[in-house]
Amino acid sequence: MPFKNIELNPVQYNPQFISARSQFYKGFSTVDPANTGSKLYDFDLIKQDILNQFNVRRGERVMLPKYGTIIWDLIMEPLTDQVKQALTDDMNAICNSDPRVSPLQIEINEYDSGFVIEITLMMKNTDQRAVMKLAFDQKLGLLVQ
Repeated sequence: MPFKNIELNPVQYNPQFISARSQFYKGFSTVDPANTGSKLYDFDLIKQDILNQFNVRRGERVMLPKYGTIIWDLIMEPLTDQVKQALTDDMNAICNSDPRVSPLQIEINEYDSGFVIEITLMMKNTDQRAVMKLAFDQKLGLLVQ
């Protein structure tokens, strides 16, 4: 029975290819004008996905009534225990909706025209952590600090 000879050639690895493979998550975003390219990796991608949800008022998105955040409805409310708990629950729900991360700590403070929220995230199955510091301002909208 005849058979084919298979010739195996050694693969020439490109260092850019190897470094790109070491990242867990890959995606793109055209939102950030400071980003020289549109590619995002790991926590930059995860943060952008979470920021997308923070920029939308809950119920505003067509066909997805639970997408978004309630913070825009509470932006000028005094930070009582009930408001703080509602915001914490909402931030936890948004962060937990992303299967790549889990929130470790959420700190909410108020200032003259809104809230400053600091969220510590941990990428699942790794020990990588990142902090998102967000200012929700009544006049300026969402500011990433």
